[in-house]
Amino acid sequence: MLVNLTARAWSLQILALLKDGTPGRQAPLLAATNASRTSFAASLAHLVELGLLERNPGHGHPLRPEFRLTRVGKQAATVASRIIKAVPDEKEFALLRRSWTVPVLALTHQPLRFSDIKSDLRPITDRALSTSLHQLEEREWLRRDIDTSHRAPFPTYRAVNTGGKINRAVGLHL
Repeated sequence: MLVNLTARAWSLQILALLKDGTPGRQAPLLAATNASRTSFAASLAHLVELGLLERNPGHGHPLRPEFRLTRVGKQAATVASRIIKAVPDEKEFALLRRSWTVPVLALTHQPLRFSDIKSDLRPITDRALSTSLHQLEEREWLRRDIDTSHRAPFPTYRAVNTGGKINRAVGLHL
């Protein structure tokens, strides 16, 4: 679900905004995200497709929201809000919008090898995983250590700093 949720750039932020009280209408949500209309619309449609948002059947009155969270959407919005709050810096936030950032960080609460991460994120390609790991390591959200306890040394990856906060916000390992 986390992979599907983060497949669109603005999905996490839209859910977090709805949970934190932003009216469920397109105009206020679009203004709060600063996204392009096209990207925002794709993210909104994606959330509806996942069953996390639904169109409000009572919409039409100016005070009624156009979209509302479903029961499952409320749970996802709680996690999304915790993830968003873990990254208060707008400059850092751009990395959070990338497709594989949150799923990779969610898995790396303990040191994992490249192959272990890849097998847990089945649709990811080697190139996409390598790029994500490199970007996360550059921002110091992920630490790469070399495990020399075996005959052939190999790198392991673990979420640290802001990456660790995001990992705890997702809470998959609990």
